[in-house]
Amino acid sequence: MSSPTSERAPLIGAPILSVAQMRAAEQALFDAGTDPYALMRRAGEGAAEIIWRAGVKREALVLCGPGNNGGDGYVIARRLHELGVPVRVAAIGEPKTESAVKARDDWAGPVEDVMTAAPAAQLVDALFGIGLTRGLDTALAGRLAELVHAAGHSYAIDVPSGVESDQAVALSPVPQFTHCITCGAWKPAHALMPARIFAAQHILVDLGIAAPDDALHMLGQPHFSVPAADAHKYTRGLVAVVAGAMPGAAALCAEAAARGGAGYVRLLSDDLSMPLSHAIVRGNKLDFDRAKAVLVGPGLGRDTVACRRFVEALRSGVPVVADADALWLLPEMKEAGLPAPVIMTPHEGEFVRLFGGLSGNKIERARAAAAKIGNVVVYKGPDTVIATPDGRCAVAPASSSWLSTAGTGDVLAGLCAARLAVTGDPFRAACEAVWLHGEAARRSGIAFIADDLLRNISAALASRL
Repeated sequence: MSSPTSERAPLIGAPILSVAQMRAAEQALFDAGTDPYALMRRAGEGAAEIIWRAGVKREALVLCGPGNNGGDGYVIARRLHELGVPVRVAAIGEPKTESAVKARDDWAGPVEDVMTAAPAAQLVDALFGIGLTRGLDTALAGRLAELVHAAGHSYAIDVPSGVESDQAVALSPVPQFTHCITCGAWKPAHALMPARIFAAQHILVDLGIAAPDDALHMLGQPHFSVPAADAHKYTRGLVAVVAGAMPGAAALCAEAAARGGAGYVRLLSDDLSMPLSHAIVRGNKLDFDRAKAVLVGPGLGRDTVACRRFVEALRSGVPVVADADALWLLPEMKEAGLPAPVIMTPHEGEFVRLFGGLSGNKIERARAAAAKIGNVVVYKGPDTVIATPDGRCAVAPASSSWLSTAGTGDVLAGLCAARLAVTGDPFRAACEAVWLHGEAARRSGIAFIADDLLRNISAALASRL
C-alpha cells in the first residue's frame, strides 16, 4: 500500500529572489504594461500601512536615498501623512531615477538633510536597497545608527542600508532595526545569516511578482496525515538506528524517530542497558530487515569499528541518513565505491570538511554540495538550508536560538530518518523534519535541553494534521 501521507507534500513557502531575479521579475511587469511609478506607489503605500499599524501616530522620520529605494521612502512619507502621522523627510541628495523624481514631486513637505535632521520616535531607512554593492561612508553609517538607536520603532525598506542582498553580508556597520519591510519577494538577506539578524521582524509586501521556475523558497508549513485505517508498524515505516561508542546520542535519535511518525524503531547497539522507551526495540546485531530508513553517525565514533558499521549501513540497500561521525568518516571512504547517503545533515565544520571552501552564499554552497554528492543536503545552522541535486532548495525560517545545545542535532537526524521512512522522499522528509524540529523548539520555551524537544514533537506534528 502507499505511504499514509503520500498525497500531501510539504507546502513550499514564498520565493526568495536574487537581485537579478527581482529585477527581471519587475521588468516582466513593466513589459506587460505596469507603470514603474505605479508599482513604486504600491510598494511604498503597502509599507506605509505596516508602519502605521505598528506605530500608529508616533512621529516618523523617513530617510531617502537617490534611487528607487528613496522613491519608496517619499511614497511612504506621503501615505503616512495622509494617515495622520506627523512625518518628516530627510535625504542625502536629489532623486536620480524617473520614478523617484515623481515620488519626490508628490511629497508636498520639506526635505531636510540626513546629517542634521532631528531624531523621531519612528525611523524609516529608505536610503539604499537591494542594489547596494559598496558600504556606506563612515559618517553616513554612523548617522544612520544614531537615528535608529534614538527611535522606538525602526523600519528598513527592502534591506537595511549597508547590506549586500545576495550574499547577506554587511558592507558597512548596520544597526539593529525592529522591522525590515521587503517589497515583492524575499531576498537572500532576509533568510541567511548574518544579515537576517539586523531586523527583529521581517514583513513582506506582496506586489504580484511572478517568481521564476528555478527560484528557491522559504520552507513552508508541511501537512501531515493520520495513518491509514489499515496501517501497521511496518507500513508506517521502520527506522534502524546504528549506535556506536557513545550510545546516548543514538538513543536520542531513536526517541525522536519514534515520535516523528515512524511505526517501528530499532536501536542497534552493543550497549543494551541504557534507559530507553519500551516501544523501541534493541538489538546488538546490524539488522536492517524491513527497514525503510537507516540512521548512522550520532555517537558512532571514528575508529575501525565505527567505519565498519558505517560501511554495513551503506551497503544495506536501505536509504541512509548520515550525521555527525558518519560525516567525518565519509571523506575517508570516498574511494571505496560505496553508495552515498540519501540525506546528509552537516553543520558548518562538517560541511567544510566534506566539500571544502565552496564559493557563494550558504544557499549557493548547499546547492553545489547537493549536486556534487548527488543527495539531499541539510546544511544546518541558525539559517538551515535544504538542497537537492536537481537544484530544489528551501531555507528554514528563523528558529529558537536555544537550539544551540548538545543533542538537538541528534533529534533532527532522528526526525529526518522518521520522515524518510514514512514518505520515501528524501527532500520532503528533510523539509518536514526541519520544520518539526523548529516547531518543537518553539513549544519548548527557553533554556531547554534536547530531551525536552522529544516531549514536544508529537504536539508539533499534531498541529499540522
